[in-house]
Formats: sequence, structure tokens, C-alpha cells
Amino acid sequence: MNWNPSEHDCVSATGDAVACEFGDGLALLNLKSNIYYSLNSVGAFIWEQIQEPKSIADIRSAVLARYNVDAERCKADVDALLKGFAENGLARLHNGALV
Repeated sequence: MNWNPSEHDCVSATGDAVACEFGDGLALLNLKSNIYYSLNSVGAFIWEQIQEPKSIADIRSAVLARYNVDAERCKADVDALLKGFAENGLARLHNGALV
């Protein structure tokens, strides 16, 4: 998968997963592959953010506002998680702003 989004590209959950609270995070079940994923509280927060299409910049800003994290670390971690979601069929990248 070619993953090279701009901060203005939007990401949204595909609807191919169900989520339930699991400790401080979430457990996700990919309905197509029947694979479970476990998200910590930060991952769960990001999952909540992409239930509606949201720009990558807005997702990063929301994480920075909620958690005490360095901006570069935030960028790297958010991008890695979003890429993982997309590679596993849990999220979709929308190039440019949604109309």
C-alpha cells in the first residue's frame, strides 16, 4: 500500500469493524478478516476521531490537545496508527478535503 498522505487528506473508519471497550482501550474486530485488534486509550481516542471523516491535521491536533506529547512524536505515532488502520482495512484515506 502506498501511504503518503498530506495533512489535509481525510481519514475515516470503513465500517468493517465493530468495537467494544476493553480496559482503558478498545477491542476491534475486523468483520472481513475476523482478526481482533487491541487499542490502548490513545488508539481508542484516535479510533473515535475517525468515525466521521477528519483531516490528518485535525486528528493530530486533537491528540496534542488531549495528551501531553511532543509534536514530532505525535505526528509519527498518529501516522503509523492511521497507516496500520488503512493497511488492515479498518480505515480509508480520502485525498483532499471531502465535499
